[in-house]
Amino acid sequence: MMRMRMTRINRKILKSLVVIDLIIIIVSVIFFDIKIVWNTQIAFISASLVMFASMKSYRRMVNARVEHGIITTDDSKDVIDKLEDPYDLYSEKVEEEKVEDVAAAIKEEKARLKANRRSLGQTLKDTKAALSIYRLGAYVVLILGFMYLNRHGILHIPSYLAALSLPMLVIVFILVGDKENQTQD
Repeated sequence: MMRMRMTRINRKILKSLVVIDLIIIIVSVIFFDIKIVWNTQIAFISASLVMFASMKSYRRMVNARVEHGIITTDDSKDVIDKLEDPYDLYSEKVEEEKVEDVAAAIKEEKARLKANRRSLGQTLKDTKAALSIYRLGAYVVLILGFMYLNRHGILHIPSYLAALSLPMLVIVFILVGDKENQTQD
């Protein structure tokens, strides 16, 4: 069921992006010159690739964690508390330790921090989504497209930025709309 819903959402996103892209092409051709068409198309396609690659790599990372039973939620603190007080500085439990030897306390704190360090393997497992070949390839397309436009002197920043932001807005709008439809059912 979940897999079917994901493909349905992906199809809905893809159809919406194609429709929006066709509208951008028509508006660019009718009201602007070919320079704007190039900027909007390169920005829109590369941003769409980045969004799809990010979604795919994130989905793969979550599925791998579910398969291995890795759950990384900490329910001891509220989400707002985590954002506002990540180091628990304003907690109601005040633990005052009487420190007699400052040098020993510093050594103890350094040892505690060293014990909490993450290994390279743990860090690579967590950054697997960021280092996905899909995402890296999509970002390469984005950078090369920008460099192509800039090198040939046809870069028009306002149209490029507008087209760059549209795929993100379309995807967020569809995902929020789908989430609202699920809650109503």
